[in-house]
Amino acid sequence: MNIAVIFAGGSGLRMHTKSRPKQFLDLNGKPIIIYTLELFDNHPQIDAIVVSCIESWIPFLEKMLRKFEITKVVKIVPGGDSGQDSIYNGLCAAEDIASGKDVTVLIHDGVRPLISEDTITDNINKVNECGTCITCVPATETFIVKQPDDTLEIPSRGNSLIARAPQSFHLTDIIGAHRRALAEGRHDFIDSCTMMSYYGYKLGTIIGPMENIKITTPTDFFVLRAMVKVHEDQQIFGL
Repeated sequence: MNIAVIFAGGSGLRMHTKSRPKQFLDLNGKPIIIYTLELFDNHPQIDAIVVSCIESWIPFLEKMLRKFEITKVVKIVPGGDSGQDSIYNGLCAAEDIASGKDVTVLIHDGVRPLISEDTITDNINKVNECGTCITCVPATETFIVKQPDDTLEIPSRGNSLIARAPQSFHLTDIIGAHRRALAEGRHDFIDSCTMMSYYGYKLGTIIGPMENIKITTPTDFFVLRAMVKVHEDQQIFGL
């Protein structure tokens, strides 16, 4: 069983929007999160979707699911105080749905709508192969890592990847890691791959599309708008 856990619990302060959180910004009459959900809803190997959402926006999301005929969302849960907490709430909902079945969870940002069907398929296959999958893109610029003593480390660009999403795991593994973190009072893991690496899991990777950006700033929104136009033109002209 494959369950997508979509977290959309953030308020999007860097987007500087006042009327609505970034995941509900409108693009061509459709909220960003619906673009994301459609990718998973249309994928033949995704059995169910759980969304972790800002609690006050759950009624609006439910309305949008009906409007755009998203049928695989089986549960919407309130988000938490951090991204880590929002993901955990979603994982607990996935656990309730699973009823003891062997489940792969694909954890994905609600504001990352530019992945492909192949990316989802590759995540599922990689988890089946080695137990984990982190969607990455190659580093195209040089990283400089500042050490505690102020010295600088420059990793080889050829060996560097940028972690994005989905980040996918066996449900029992990732929810177990979350519960260890909670028992230790840890709420500061930046993402799932950081948590899993910290607790000793070996991470498998795939390379996803370069356009798989997270819509965080106004510039990102303009890039998304351009990419949606490109995809529409490809459908119209058969490119």
